[in-house]
Amino acid sequence: MTLNTHFPLQPVFDGHNDLLLRLWLNEASDPVSTFLNGSPEGHLDLPRSRQGGFAGGLFAVFIPPASYMPKLKPHAAQQPHDPLAITHQQISLLQRIERQSNGQAKICRTAGEIESCIEQGVLAMVLHIEGAEAIDVSLGNLDEFYQAGLRSIGPLWNLPNQFGVGVTGDFPGSPDSGDGLTLAGLGLLRACNRKRILIDVSHMNEKAFWQTARFSDAPLVATHSNAHALCAQPRNLTDKQLAAIAESDGFVGVNFGNAFLRADGKRDADTPIDRIVQHIEYLLEKLGEDRVGLGSDFDGISVPEALGDVKGLPLLLQAMKHAGYSNALIEKLACRNWLKVLKQTWGK
Repeated sequence: MTLNTHFPLQPVFDGHNDLLLRLWLNEASDPVSTFLNGSPEGHLDLPRSRQGGFAGGLFAVFIPPASYMPKLKPHAAQQPHDPLAITHQQISLLQRIERQSNGQAKICRTAGEIESCIEQGVLAMVLHIEGAEAIDVSLGNLDEFYQAGLRSIGPLWNLPNQFGVGVTGDFPGSPDSGDGLTLAGLGLLRACNRKRILIDVSHMNEKAFWQTARFSDAPLVATHSNAHALCAQPRNLTDKQLAAIAESDGFVGVNFGNAFLRADGKRDADTPIDRIVQHIEYLLEKLGEDRVGLGSDFDGISVPEALGDVKGLPLLLQAMKHAGYSNALIEKLACRNWLKVLKQTWGK
């Protein structure tokens, strides 16, 4: 497959962004048109994606906790907090992007569709749920979400839900931050395995991670996490966890968030792009060159000022080249490794 057919730059497939949350929070301003036509807000829109070689990725649905709403969306803060409704609203935004893009963006359900989109210069969007509050414990609505295009789930975010307890804690800290998955959470793992839905361990605490390693038959994938040895955020991955990911032939997408990159854990935008490369280098040593890629967390975190937004992706690829990475390795890190693990997980 020739990945560069319609992209003047090395195409990048990325493991995590929070674009849908940003658009949902600004729904009064015709956010879909703003995304398609361009805006200086946030990290992502279609024109800037073209400029940066962003070929697609996992687009997260995220339900902010009720306590966040007065600050994030004041006009909606008095309404009942309804995770299911919010999930449908954010999925609708992704569907509208596809519908209104005139063929420039597509919701992808298979790795083959992603490959075709990259070959044709179409933005490849995979529906991901981060924190599964909208899924009922009977899993009765999981099929509905699957039909809408859901192919990746992070069962947990930072706060407890019906499926378990996410990783929490201050910097520096351990990922061992409480109870893991509930019985319902184990049931969700089994259902995802049956449907070949990717299970994201990025927000799992240590107990939930090891339950997933034990009970899931899929590769262990962290869509947007870094190395705990370089930055002791509780949500970064320990060497023991990385060894388990390698053993499962899994994958880690490197997070661009300053607080997950820096040795001091600060959310300081004066962070060199080389710090991302340092985490990539460490993960390559622990996982090998076929199990590492990118998981920016665009629109969900503060990133290095030198990177800026999605237009800065070529600067990151250039930093990899300066670090001595071959063109073949850069292509793996930018795109091919994601396609590999998605094929392993989805089966097509």
